[in-house]
Amino acid sequence: MSIFINRKKELDYLEKRYKSGRSELLVMYGRRRIGKTSLILKFSGDKDALYFMGRLESREDTLRRFNNLLIAKFNDENLLNSPLQNFDAIFGYISNKCDKRMVLVIDEFPFLVDKFPEIVSVLQDKWDDRLKNTKIMIILLGSSVGMMEKYALDYKGPLYGRRTGQWKLEKFSIQHLAEFFPKYSQEEIIYVYSAIDSIPGYLNLFEKNISFFENVKEKIFSKGEFLYEEVEILMREELRDPSNYMSIISGIAGGLTSFNEIQQKTRLDKSLLSKYLSVLESLNIVEKIMPVTEGYKSKLKSKGFLYSIKDNFFDFWFRFVYINKQEIEKGNSDIILRGGEEFNRYVSFKFEEYCKEIVPFIFSNFIKIGKWWHKDKEIDIVALNEKDKEILFAECKWQDNVDAKKIVDELKEKSQYVEWNNDKRKESFAVFAKSFSKKIKEFEGKKVHCFDIKDLEKVLQQ
Repeated sequence: MSIFINRKKELDYLEKRYKSGRSELLVMYGRRRIGKTSLILKFSGDKDALYFMGRLESREDTLRRFNNLLIAKFNDENLLNSPLQNFDAIFGYISNKCDKRMVLVIDEFPFLVDKFPEIVSVLQDKWDDRLKNTKIMIILLGSSVGMMEKYALDYKGPLYGRRTGQWKLEKFSIQHLAEFFPKYSQEEIIYVYSAIDSIPGYLNLFEKNISFFENVKEKIFSKGEFLYEEVEILMREELRDPSNYMSIISGIAGGLTSFNEIQQKTRLDKSLLSKYLSVLESLNIVEKIMPVTEGYKSKLKSKGFLYSIKDNFFDFWFRFVYINKQEIEKGNSDIILRGGEEFNRYVSFKFEEYCKEIVPFIFSNFIKIGKWWHKDKEIDIVALNEKDKEILFAECKWQDNVDAKKIVDELKEKSQYVEWNNDKRKESFAVFAKSFSKKIKEFEGKKVHCFDIKDLEKVLQQ
């Protein structure tokens, strides 16, 4: 059963806009399965609202459904004999009904734009002419991030300057994962994060009363299941020809992180590859990372950045589904995670990301948090407090019985290469691990924090 968790900030934002007393034209968007529809239905449930979802259907069927919605809402039998023939008439009709606060939700707005390219200009015209002077609250929802940005947010688009607000819906914070899986251990919660991230739609698809590995086998490694083909569906929805993009993501998932490595693997022209990578960044699938100590100006000039997959589900799918499709099609999904070595190696990388997300819950004084590297030196997490010149160096070990003193000794040696306020900074260290053979609180006069996965669980419960 699907459950609704959190989204307090989003609901507060919508309630504030609802109570503004002004006409509102809001754009809300985000990737599929992020929970846009659930959020809006939760918000509008106790309000005078019209909800319409765009579909892949004929123009005639769309107009028929919208007319039926208006007939049911306003008990207007005249529309049975004289249905509205276009969106010009529909928006005009609705504007006449807005003598009091009313919410109009158009879900999957890009589907309507695809069938009715004129709808954006029509809405612009009706907004300028009538709707902005009413008490209506229009909410445009969309999963196609590219199309929503093009038609509803881009400064060249017809709605630019008309919208009164926008909100890009993001995945949940890691602190809410345990609410979906109250019977899971912290280790299993980290497995969930590694495989399907904290995306509400995916979390709701996993069964709460079976193990993580059973869920993966039944929900991801099974032909015909939603998550088995989800990545390809998303790619086709956002991109006209996903093939080159799939090749790029596959390369990054396989460990290629530099532009040159990706270019050598894909054999794409450099300018074309640069364009493809930029598109994947805009879709929040891939991200370009720099050492956290780099300033904004140096980031613009530097070519030393690396690429990584930002979306954990995409990363997991490309590492374990994409390259094993033949075996999955044969029904041999059991062999994919058998032995667990490859999966354990994968989780060790995701554990770094998990710890990076948990750092703000533990150390509220650090603002910039990220990875650091230089030549052959690398530190999993470096956190910076520019104001007080504080710096935290942290390593993440997805291992049991970790020797904290040994790790901090190595970490201190690497920290000397980090160029950041070297003459006046205050240093501290942290080690994250599955478990420790022995924790330490201090090393050569400097503070050391040791967190095993039980400690992380306690932090997120507070």
